[in-house]
Amino acid sequence: MSRWGLTIPLTGLPLAEHREIVSGLSGLGYTDAWSAETNGADAFTPLALASQWDPGLRLGPAIVPVYTRGPALLAQQAATLADLAPGRFVLGIGTSSDTIVQRWNGIPFDEPYKRTRDTLRFLRKALAGEKVKEEYETFAVKGFKLESAPAAPPPIVLAALRPGMLRLAAREADGAITNWLAPKDVRTVRGALGDEPELIARLFVCPTDDAAEARAIGRWMIAAYMTVPVYRAFHEWLGRGEALRAMNEAWAAGDRKKALEVIPDEVVDDLIVHGSPERCRARVREYVDHGLTTPVLAIVPGGGLTSAEAVRALAPSAD
Repeated sequence: MSRWGLTIPLTGLPLAEHREIVSGLSGLGYTDAWSAETNGADAFTPLALASQWDPGLRLGPAIVPVYTRGPALLAQQAATLADLAPGRFVLGIGTSSDTIVQRWNGIPFDEPYKRTRDTLRFLRKALAGEKVKEEYETFAVKGFKLESAPAAPPPIVLAALRPGMLRLAAREADGAITNWLAPKDVRTVRGALGDEPELIARLFVCPTDDAAEARAIGRWMIAAYMTVPVYRAFHEWLGRGEALRAMNEAWAAGDRKKALEVIPDEVVDDLIVHGSPERCRARVREYVDHGLTTPVLAIVPGGGLTSAEAVRALAPSAD
């Protein structure tokens, strides 16, 4: 069965009001619910609730930063979710960004590749119930063992935006998570990851026929993300460096208004799924046709739809 995920919590809807929507996701054809962790809800709490609201969903954080929790605490939280949703939890980890790690949390954003690799290797042992006493390159663990390890260790997938991390995901993890890409970019990503590992991507979906509305929202989102160094480098690798050059120059000069204005329509249309719900569903399937295993919809409010209406309109069952 094809996978079809949803990002929770939904924008603008308090977490406490999600129960009715989440409890019906499997019935609408959704297979997955994935959280995020930026400056809103933490990654684990929405999944803990969803594990009880809909027992048919696969659950995962996309992603938990490897810097903002100690390795042992990260293992504990993963083990807790694996216990709440046996066989249905996937742990997504990654570097996050220097903005979140260093500017917001005051933690040096040092050696991101090595930190991710070391955390992955630690988690493999810890979640298998082993006692870990090891000096990694980026941290040391001295005698940690989970009190109650999961009966079946959860799969671990890595956030990966460029070849080095994608190759690490292929070698040592169970898949990769990517973000902010067009259907045609999936083949580029697959070129580094390979054809076999699971590839998960969060897709920003604005279900509105008003292209001007979707593009205005999309420009704000693109400027906020693509000026962050890790995403800027990702899109240079994907071949959008020249298309985004004017935006980056204006942003660096402090001219936010100009930065938004100079983002080309074609870049917005590449990276934001928009149009009628039917057109949006068809566009999501283009990603799958190009090699994406698991699309995870992040619904961007638009078209006058409530959160519940948008979830229903974008569901596979709506076809």
